[in-house]
Amino acid sequence: MRRVLAQGVKELAQFRRDRLTVALAFVLPLLTLLIFGYAIRLEAKNIPITIQDFDNTPLSRSYIERLYATNQFEPTPNGEDVGKAIDRGRATAGIIIPPNFSQQVMAGRGSSVQVLIDGTDVNNARVIQNSIQAVTRFFVQTSGLQTTPPRITPRTRIWFNPGRQESLYIVPGTCAVILWIYPSLLAAIAMVREKELGTIVQVYASSLSAVELLLGKALAYVLVGLCEAVAVVGLSMMLFGLRFAGDPTPFLLATPLFIAVATFFGLMIGTRASNQNAAVQAVATIGFLTAFLLSGFIYPLSNIPFPLSAVSNVVPARYYIPIIRDAFVRGTGWVGVWSHGFALVL
Repeated sequence: MRRVLAQGVKELAQFRRDRLTVALAFVLPLLTLLIFGYAIRLEAKNIPITIQDFDNTPLSRSYIERLYATNQFEPTPNGEDVGKAIDRGRATAGIIIPPNFSQQVMAGRGSSVQVLIDGTDVNNARVIQNSIQAVTRFFVQTSGLQTTPPRITPRTRIWFNPGRQESLYIVPGTCAVILWIYPSLLAAIAMVREKELGTIVQVYASSLSAVELLLGKALAYVLVGLCEAVAVVGLSMMLFGLRFAGDPTPFLLATPLFIAVATFFGLMIGTRASNQNAAVQAVATIGFLTAFLLSGFIYPLSNIPFPLSAVSNVVPARYYIPIIRDAFVRGTGWVGVWSHGFALVL
């Protein structure tokens, strides 16, 4: 045990002397947090939409105002041909209000409004379609145009995040990705550097065993990873307003375990890589892509097709992200995340 501690102290001393490694450990994670936290947005906003109003009555103008009142759409010059505006990329959607629109509606015969949507981005097209349909239903109800009351009226209440702040979803997941990538990257580089500089020969000549060498390095970079966790979570609280929503115990216990898993993953890569470039590429390819795409960070796990869905079962970030999101958003504690913690231990 003393030799493991001595090896860990030696690794920390080398870490402090290398300014580039210190920057990699603390500056890049914070930059990653800022980029991901502010750049990733899942909600579609400021969608350019063009409207041709051939009716030009108070009712049609009121309908147009209701569309823009959602703050989800932004107008393009009205009167421009809808088809040409979409073809040239100046609008993502277009609405054509026919002549006699107001007359037909007020007479109780109803009127159709043509909606054209650019389907290049399927998800965005679905959002636009649902938004326009919802606005139209709301306009009909609030304008007194609905002759009979709806038979079923849903009363919706959003739990855990009633303000629908995207940062409460994105930022905890970003912290998980950061705490997976950078500790593993540091450990992999440290292991490869021993071979590149030839200092691994001194280890072979000493009485230090391979297990003690790996445990010493792991101890050092787990401590570095914990410092990264404090810095990243602290900055998240200051900039994005994260607060513990309930019992933080699962998060506090799972974080050191998750960082330890990331560190040993990096050491495994480092023992196999022949140089630092290969180690960085391996961590970026295997570690980052799986943590980003197969962990539920952005895309729901239920959307991942087989066999990639089977691969996601061995991605540790898949089990840590629900724990950290529960700590800062849901607040259910052990009741909601005990299975993820158990899977992380395994």
